[in-house]
Order: sequence, then C-alpha cells, then structure tokens
Amino acid sequence: MGKQNYAVPLLLVGCVVFGLGSLIVKFVQVGPYAVAFWRLLVAAPVFWLLMRRFGQKLPQSRRAVCFALLAGVFLAFDLALWHESIHAVGPGISTLLNSLQIFFLSAIGVAFYGERLNRLQVASLLLAVAGVALIGSPEFGHNGRAVWGFVSGTVSGAMLALSMVFVRKTHEVERVALFPMMMVLSAGGAAALVLPALWFDGGALYPAGWRDVGLVLVYGVVMQCFAWGLIAYAIPLLSLSVTGLLLLSEPVAALLIDYFLLGKPINGWQWAGAGLTLVAIYLGSLKRRAG
Repeated sequence: MGKQNYAVPLLLVGCVVFGLGSLIVKFVQVGPYAVAFWRLLVAAPVFWLLMRRFGQKLPQSRRAVCFALLAGVFLAFDLALWHESIHAVGPGISTLLNSLQIFFLSAIGVAFYGERLNRLQVASLLLAVAGVALIGSPEFGHNGRAVWGFVSGTVSGAMLALSMVFVRKTHEVERVALFPMMMVLSAGGAAALVLPALWFDGGALYPAGWRDVGLVLVYGVVMQCFAWGLIAYAIPLLSLSVTGLLLLSEPVAALLIDYFLLGKPINGWQWAGAGLTLVAIYLGSLKRRAG
C-alpha cells in the first residue's frame, strides 16, 4: 500500500515534466527532427549506464532486438512530428493531438489482433472527433500553419501507437528489462533520425550556444529518462481507472502552459473541445488498458 501512495504523485510529476518538455522544443534553436535526434542520442548512454548499474541484460533474441529497434524508429518519428506540431499550433493542442494515439491502438487491435470496438469505444471516438473539431475551427481561421500542425500532431499519435505495438511484440518474444529495452529503443530511434535531421534541419542541426546545449541535455535526460521512468514505475502500481485519469495531466499541463506561459489565445469553444477530447481519451484509455 505504501508504494501505491507514492505512485500517484510520481505519475503526476512524470506527466507534468513531460509536458514541460514542449517548452524546450518551442524555444531551443534546433530543428524538430534534430532535437528529437539529440533527445534520443542523449538518452541512450544514460539508459546504458542504468542497465549496467542495476545488472540488467540486453535481449538475447535477434527478433526481440529488431522489434525494440523498430519501436525506437516509430518513437523517433512520433517525437519529430510532435515537435513539428508544437511549432505550428503550440504545445497544448499538439500534445492533445498526440494523445489520440489511444484510438490508433484501438484500430490496430481491430485490424491485427481481432479485437472489437464496443459502444463505449465508439462513443469515445466520436467525442474525440467532435473535440478536435471544436479546437481546430478557430485555429484554422487565423493560423496559416494550422493544417500542418493538426496533421503532424495526429500522425505523431499514430507513430506513438506503432511504437507501443512493437514494444509489446518485443516482450512477446522475450521479457526484456526496462533499461535495456529503452537503451535499444533510444539508439534505434537516434539512428533512424540521422538522415531526416540532415535533410530537413541541416541549417539548425546543432545547438546554437551553451544555453541550447543545456536545454538539449535536459530534454534528453529529464524528459526521456527521468519523466518516462517515473511514469513507467507508477503505472503498474495503480488501478486502471486512476492511471487513465492521471495520464491526462500531460495534455492538460501542456494546454495550461500554452495559455498561461506562452500567451496563446484559447477561446471558450476550444476549451470545451479540449474537455471533450480529454474525456474521450480517458474513456478510450480505460477500455484499452482494461482489454
């Protein structure tokens, strides 16, 4: 029971810190693909050190290694497209769109695992569509990059869902400990982003100064390692309903950061849309985790 008492604040801290990472993306003078590359490149040796410190072993199966690397590739493009969306429509909306990954997981479950959508899942999907429409309608009226922001944010959710699927497939082949799994995943993701970062962000590949170097290191160590570690530690200790509800603190934190710290105008219809989308994500997350 003691661990469960600690799990709630740990999960909240992890989600809020994750949301704060969007501020680094917003202000660091590094391109969207490049900052994703640096984040994963910084995280890989940190996870390797943690793996050595706690005596955890790399996966022995080649298939497990391949699946973990593929999980990293999809995570890499999830991050890069989420970063693109942050620059286009702001941290709040982009993180909300990225959280729609739960519905892509449901679609993958139907298509490849023989799962069926029940009434609650269908209702949550319709709520999410309505919520995103309410959020987007004012944005399209005054933001020339809104279309790209919504497309990249939504596709980032699909990439995150595919990353989760390959994490699952890795564990189906071989039960891999946390730190080795994340080390292989981070290394694979960084390798996958070398060419895209050079192609798309050739003029903004490296941090512009020591300030940006520090921000990139914080992004890799704190957001990719520390925050993710807190979330991964806390989730198994909590009930499914509490977990699904608390995970919503990440898009909520990003939306509040967008409004209060970055001064982004968000009207009443957009707040209502955000509320509908959060309810939809919660219901979708609950059913997915329960299934």
